Amino acid sequence: MRAANDNVALPSPLPYGVAPRGLTRAAAAAWIAVGPTLFDEMVKDGRMPAPRLANSRLLWDRYEVDEAFDALPRKASANPWDE
Repeated sequence: MRAANDNVALPSPLPYGVAPRGLTRAAAAAWIAVGPTLFDEMVKDGRMPAPRLANSRLLWDRYEVDEAFDALPRKASANPWDE
């Protein structure tokens, strides 16, 4: 079952390779490489931004998602050989 705000992808009028500013729930989750359920959890606990409204459609601002992603904590050691 699809969430109400996960619209079917339409052909993009944007040039190839240009990312849209507004992202659907599924696209915002994919943008940060997590599933929609984890993304929902991250929105709920404040790690990801709340959506914006375009009439009744929920959209995430790609720049805000990027900022929230940048603010996520880092693992202490990024090199597995250091462990």
